[in-house]
Amino acid sequence: MIIRDLSQATHGMRRVDSDGWTSVRLLLEDDDMGFSFHITTIHAGAELEMHYKHHLESVFCISGTGSIEDRATGERHSIGPGVLYALDAHDRHVLRAEETMVMACVFNPPVTGREVHGADGAYPPPVDVATPALENAAA
Repeated sequence: MIIRDLSQATHGMRRVDSDGWTSVRLLLEDDDMGFSFHITTIHAGAELEMHYKHHLESVFCISGTGSIEDRATGERHSIGPGVLYALDAHDRHVLRAEETMVMACVFNPPVTGREVHGADGAYPPPVDVATPALENAAA
């Protein structure tokens, strides 16, 4: 059984800060759950272009408002409390926060906690070699 407290994880190595967002990774690859689980805050005014080429992601909005734009179609969807979106086709997208949004995110395959968004907005492909988790978390 794994027990983690968000308020404690927020102040440790499971917290990752980047331009426009902060993420607390509560479950990672080394937890052997088959997915990773994060609470991510998208800061008000952020406009984030992303493309998870190697991961599927599902996101549930807990609080705040914004939108997600599908870069392939230009279609834009509003996001607010209670709205879920799933990037089931490795969708290129732009996430915009009108006000600070708190999101619960699930990644498959799980992330290690050290991934860095590349210039294309993607995390690198998962590696098959087991690596120690959370040393120098950078993404």
